[in-house]
Amino acid sequence: MKRILVISIFLSMFVAVLHSEEKAMHNIEVYSESGRFAGWPANNGIWSWGQEIVVGFSLGYYKENPTGGHDIDRDRPSERVVARSVDGGETWSIETPGDAGQPNAAEAPATLQQGIDFTEPDLALRFNGSSLYYSFDRCKSWQGPYTLPTFGRPGLLSRTDYIIEGPARVSAFVAAEKEGGGEGQTLCMRTTDGGQTWNLVGWIGPQPPADYGYAIMPATVALENDAYLSIVRRGGRFDGQKRWWLEGFISPDDGHSWYKLDQPYIDTAGSPATLTRLADGSLAMTYGWRHAPYGIRARISRDDGQTWSREIILRSDGASWDLGYPRTVQRPDGKCVTVYYFHPKGQDLRTIEATIWDPQKMLQE
Repeated sequence: MKRILVISIFLSMFVAVLHSEEKAMHNIEVYSESGRFAGWPANNGIWSWGQEIVVGFSLGYYKENPTGGHDIDRDRPSERVVARSVDGGETWSIETPGDAGQPNAAEAPATLQQGIDFTEPDLALRFNGSSLYYSFDRCKSWQGPYTLPTFGRPGLLSRTDYIIEGPARVSAFVAAEKEGGGEGQTLCMRTTDGGQTWNLVGWIGPQPPADYGYAIMPATVALENDAYLSIVRRGGRFDGQKRWWLEGFISPDDGHSWYKLDQPYIDTAGSPATLTRLADGSLAMTYGWRHAPYGIRARISRDDGQTWSREIILRSDGASWDLGYPRTVQRPDGKCVTVYYFHPKGQDLRTIEATIWDPQKMLQE
């Protein structure tokens, strides 16, 4: 009888441990279809309202690239797709351009005639290239595209990275083409009239070399005393070799001037990062890891980016470097939902997947 009791207690403890690990992190398939290439959530955007989460991604067709680049068929059309979850990222539905209201990048941008009310509770903004879109109904319908200034450059290379700072004020963090064209140099721009006009606030770091080098895809959070922290995706050539990494910049004066930080400096081999302010005040940084073992990783800062935790490995089971571009939001229960594109082992496709993880528990493991 004692032996049965001991075994029963052991099994209960074992199940409890498994349940605890399951709660700390689990993966969800958002979109997967044979023959398709789903990619780049960071190029589109993520928005959340409590348990409801919406993320955009690009959907094309799979075709092996013999040169080693992305395995997407460039001769077939790609479309902009939205995935929506109403249960905190546990299940997802897909909304295609055939559904009402998906933003149409093929339309010619117009001039915004009336300011946007940034206090609308169901608002979403989307920055794409040199255009702005907005939605008042949680991404079910969109207005736009509207023209953005290029500040003397050939064009903007905007992705969605913005901070709402008042009913008519938004600061956006984007990249512009270099003076001679091509990727790219990051900047802070701002509207104080609901998006009708935008002013250049400050360039984030120097312009990269004309022959090769870029600074693009900033991920930004606000700090105290009108300061900002931005993690920028970098590329450059050193001793004849190309390298790709993440580095941090801080602005102490409302985005006007920016200073490069010694840390973080992360060699991701090409995937951008995303920054998320958590409910306890800490910061979560997630990014794709394009070195073997390929996957998704994260770090936590409790002092506004002055120092960072050890690396948290969310996944290390990718089949190739062709993954990442994450976006992260936090659920009301404190868990993070990180959405990214992924290359599963043994499959000729790219999927959109999500990792739901508990930052506190992951750091304790």
